Amino acid sequence: MSSPDTNQVKNYLLDLQDRICAGIEAEDGQTTFIEENWTRDTGLGGGGRTRVLTNGKVFEQAGINFSHVSGGQLPSSATAHRPELAGRDFEAMGVSLVIHPNNPYVPTSHANVRFFIARKEGEEPIWWFGGGFDLTPYYGNKEDCKEWHLKAKNACDPFGEALYPHLKKWCDEYFYLKHRDEPRGIGGLFFDDLNEGGFDRCFNIMKSIGDSYIGAYRPIVARRKEMPYGERERDFQLYRRGRYVEFNLVFDRGTLFGLQTGGRTESILMSLPPLVKWRYNWHPEAGTPEAELYDNYLQPHDWVNE
Repeated sequence: MSSPDTNQVKNYLLDLQDRICAGIEAEDGQTTFIEENWTRDTGLGGGGRTRVLTNGKVFEQAGINFSHVSGGQLPSSATAHRPELAGRDFEAMGVSLVIHPNNPYVPTSHANVRFFIARKEGEEPIWWFGGGFDLTPYYGNKEDCKEWHLKAKNACDPFGEALYPHLKKWCDEYFYLKHRDEPRGIGGLFFDDLNEGGFDRCFNIMKSIGDSYIGAYRPIVARRKEMPYGERERDFQLYRRGRYVEFNLVFDRGTLFGLQTGGRTESILMSLPPLVKWRYNWHPEAGTPEAELYDNYLQPHDWVNE
């Protein structure tokens, strides 16, 4: 069984960040990313490369972050559910991104691929991969949903027909706002703690999913970015962005892990939208396009076979 190769993973992640940034810039056609290289100032090792695009023609904000951090023992909050990690040095690296478009007919999208390893002298390392991607529309479109999930399925199929339904179900369950009793969007793929079958197999699964993201998202953006919209659609987009904020600050594992381990706050919270609204006890009127999102799209679907 092959041993974990952290340099191989790091080189892949840096290249993936480059390729996704190039695709987003090409789709925007006007604005480019600014880049900030940073190191941790908490006495622990590592740093990252944060890229942010703001006020673009197509994208209001796009954040694509590479981070590679390491340190001594994990805090108890991070080992409560994994006691075998206690007393081990850790190393974590990944690419995480969130794209917030201007046009409410273009969905928000998120992707993340990551690798974690914990070592202790005289013992075998504990390691795993995680990640996935998901789509959060404001105004649903069946063509977009089906294509998104077909691309997700295509990324999984080389590793067995059972992988896509497993990761789709995991995504549906993970990106769920329990306090709202509703999903964040129409899902995609999610996986964590992946180490079954050895390093090479798991690394290849992560790469297939990471590589497929931009090819799944760009065609949707291209179809929707010129659609006309007004104040009503924009207002609903800002309201629904509130759900995104709630999930990221309450449930998201990456956000919580980064904050618990002294990560760089600016990079961790770059996923949050620049503008957002909340309303007290508001619901869309029945029969409206806004209600259709709740009634038809934020419901369980087998999108591939629809």
